Amino acid sequence: MKKEFNKEAFKAKLEEQNSFPALYMFKFIVPKGKEGEVANLLPNNETSLKESAKGTYVSVTIKAMMPDSDAILEIYEKASKIEGIISL
Repeated sequence: MKKEFNKEAFKAKLEEQNSFPALYMFKFIVPKGKEGEVANLLPNNETSLKESAKGTYVSVTIKAMMPDSDAILEIYEKASKIEGIISL
């Protein structure tokens, strides 16, 4: 059973734990071949990739300066449209 995402609770937690603008680390796992789509969410930022042991998935970490919690939520919303993505 998929747990429903509570956008307001996540936004409140972001604002409680960060002082904006803030350097934020996004972490995603995607099927191999989709890592470019994730990197395009935040071009011109520090991106690191790590392949899974079997090579079927890629972990994508992106560090980006974010102006506020709404900007972070917007990136997660765009990311959710990438097929097979897992947001961490």
